[in-house]
Amino acid sequence: MAAGEAVTLQLGPYAGCVGSHWWGLQAAAPPGPAELGAGTLLRASGGREESRTPRLIALELKGGVGSLGRGAVCPEAPAAWRGDVASYVEQPPAGGASPRDRGQRMGDASSDGKSSSGTSLQDATSAPAQLDVSWDVCSGSSMQVWSDYLNVQLHPRSIYVIQQYNHNGESGRLEAFGQGERLLQEQGCVEELEDRLHFYVEECDYLQGFQVLCDLHSGFSGVGAKVTELLYDEYSGKGILTWGLTPVMHNMGDSQKNFYRLMNTVLGIVHLSTHSSLFCPMSLNGSLGLKPQPPITFPYINYDASLNYHSSAILAAALDTLTVPYRLCSSRGSMMHLAETLNFSGRKVAAAWASVPFPVVYGHSLPDVLHAYQQDLPWKLLSSCREQSVSCCFAQSVVLRGISKEGHTSSCPGKQPTSPLHAFETAEQILQQYSHTVFPGAFSTFHVLEQPCMTRPPYPRFFSPLLTRQGFLLDKPSSYSAAAVESIPVLTSLQSSSVLHTLLYSLYKDVQKLNIRRWASFFSAGVEQADFHEAVEALRTLSQCYETGFGDDKSEDETDSD
Repeated sequence: MAAGEAVTLQLGPYAGCVGSHWWGLQAAAPPGPAELGAGTLLRASGGREESRTPRLIALELKGGVGSLGRGAVCPEAPAAWRGDVASYVEQPPAGGASPRDRGQRMGDASSDGKSSSGTSLQDATSAPAQLDVSWDVCSGSSMQVWSDYLNVQLHPRSIYVIQQYNHNGESGRLEAFGQGERLLQEQGCVEELEDRLHFYVEECDYLQGFQVLCDLHSGFSGVGAKVTELLYDEYSGKGILTWGLTPVMHNMGDSQKNFYRLMNTVLGIVHLSTHSSLFCPMSLNGSLGLKPQPPITFPYINYDASLNYHSSAILAAALDTLTVPYRLCSSRGSMMHLAETLNFSGRKVAAAWASVPFPVVYGHSLPDVLHAYQQDLPWKLLSSCREQSVSCCFAQSVVLRGISKEGHTSSCPGKQPTSPLHAFETAEQILQQYSHTVFPGAFSTFHVLEQPCMTRPPYPRFFSPLLTRQGFLLDKPSSYSAAAVESIPVLTSLQSSSVLHTLLYSLYKDVQKLNIRRWASFFSAGVEQADFHEAVEALRTLSQCYETGFGDDKSEDETDSD
């Protein structure tokens, strides 16, 4: 039995991109007794079929939801839902750009406004929002907003449209942290959010906590700061795991956007980590600071970094695996247990590492794969920091998925093991031995499941031709296209490590280089300069929690010289 349920808050357009893929990955899990529980999904029956819809509250901008209307979202026949259908219809422009969303009251996905927090789950889930789209057209250029590749049905109370700000255009944008904070100080907005929270929470048998997916680079960082503060105050003792998401940034030459992005990121990290059980920044950017770095590359994925549809899919596969410890049916751990494993000594920020896909050669064993990575780590850092060849790890949560039990070992009876890794029988033992070699002294937990990460459409078709249908490596390109890859093995590690000192301190030094008096417009949105300076010092204090005393002074000097 799963440890309990979680409610997800999705704050911002890029968070929506990651969330769309994530819900799709969860919904694509094979039927029957699953290893992963559906604690983040509501179940509702309609006719002879059962459908799952996320326990989700998604805050979006006007024009950012796309066209959510009647129609099936999956190749299979949809469940026969009863009642009204929550509908967003894109209207043709009249005299210029017009909003893509239609709703009679602010933030409600139900155009008739009939839904209320007092509605029972059976009644309320009879009106899911659906996406009418053909997965035959899955080119990245056709995917403009996250609902374009949403393949699960949404509850009518999931989408909350912020009418004051626009998704497109040069005006009316949610650009600054202060704008987001001020938005969540409006009584009407707070009441709407609390109403939706109470609805989902009351339907949980046992609430583990909240998963917050939040855009870190825009004014949504201010929204997230207030949302996590509300959760912290109102749901004391429940886990709050916050994922700060940033798309691969382009047009870095725009000084104002670059400044706003850095300021939002710094304020977001400080405030979100303060009110979360654990906060993890995730991005394929090489850096979150002022100095641009090339985006992260993966040896067996040919993705277009300019497409949010692509980059968010990789982060979603990592997120779906990182969150396994409190979603695994056989696990007794909870969301709060995972956070407490990593957040001791004031270390409220974690770094995400992932191997997507985990490079398992077809016919080889897990010890064979890990033995080849004695010098270089088998995963990539997804927290936008210059990777260090040697990093001190204080604690980590490691998850391996997608490898059958037969693939764990390759030793033959009576034969001398080719390496210390080959002497162990279970995947947990093998991972523990490897981790002890790479990160001696680190407190580590390990979770292994056979269920792979499912990558059927609308997941992007960007895999290397060297992969089989199950995502294993071949010696030469396969005879079928990358579109045939249906699942992949994934290895992740959520770490409290010294690499976070480099990340946080480099952001601190970047802010020190700025002449903030040039950007009065940012502070006029609602952030006091005294509060900002206090947050910057809090960032430096946070970075010091990850110092080891071995090479930290050198890393700071190197950052100063950049």
